[in-house]
Amino acid sequence: QVQLVESGGGLVLAGGSLRLSCAASGGTFPTYGMGWFRQAPAKEREFVAAISRTGANTYYAEAVKGRFTISRDNAKNTVYLQMNSLKPEDTAVYYCAADRGPTYLATAPGVYDYWGQGTQVTVSS
Repeated sequence: QVQLVESGGGLVLAGGSLRLSCAASGGTFPTYGMGWFRQAPAKEREFVAAISRTGANTYYAEAVKGRFTISRDNAKNTVYLQMNSLKPEDTAVYYCAADRGPTYLATAPGVYDYWGQGTQVTVSS
């Protein structure tokens, strides 16, 4: 059973930065596509970013393109989300997810097989 544990969330002023980490255990991390999602109160979970198994390719939601960067370190079984120029509308619980199937850079939550518990990011204006 794969376990994903996010960390790095917190409270930050608008324009600031945070770096989220997601540590994986119990599986074969280099074989999983990885993604970050977020969910704000009273809203559906939405796609943020995805990264391929080797880390060579990435894909971003339009709302975060140019501000967020997803990366991974397969030697450390960890995926990261560097968030810069944060805005109040980025406030949400952020989740990492692992896809063990063949889908490439998946954006739909239903494609992912494993999820972390989430970490809160709050951006104040």
